[in-house]
Amino acid sequence: MPENPVAVFQRATEALLAHDMAAFTALYADDAVMEFPFAPSDRPQRLDGRAAVEAYLAGYTDWLDIRRIHDVTVHETTDPQVIVAEMAASGLVVATGKPYTARYIAVLTIAGGRIRHYRDYWNPLAMAELSAA
Repeated sequence: MPENPVAVFQRATEALLAHDMAAFTALYADDAVMEFPFAPSDRPQRLDGRAAVEAYLAGYTDWLDIRRIHDVTVHETTDPQVIVAEMAASGLVVATGKPYTARYIAVLTIAGGRIRHYRDYWNPLAMAELSAA
């Protein structure tokens, strides 16, 4: 029996904390979609397919050193394949060593143990501050 969506989400957060982006992206379906509704105009708002997600996240751990994922609340919905996750991630900006904390809300559709759709609501203003640091 495939893993339930909450278990897949937990595996994804464990992979992020382990800085194992290959394990993180392996949780995505080949035809997965990742969306960033609040992305600024110079950043992608949609990625189509696992390969696009892998390319987008290449070098992620060279930029951010996530050390803790906390304040996690996962809401199950009336659709058994959809969860809403609220969380914060904390760590360091690799280039500067400055502390980093950001809050996220993600809506995930997970079927057959794979992430099919990940809609990530993150704060682009906080990311702009990190890039300027």
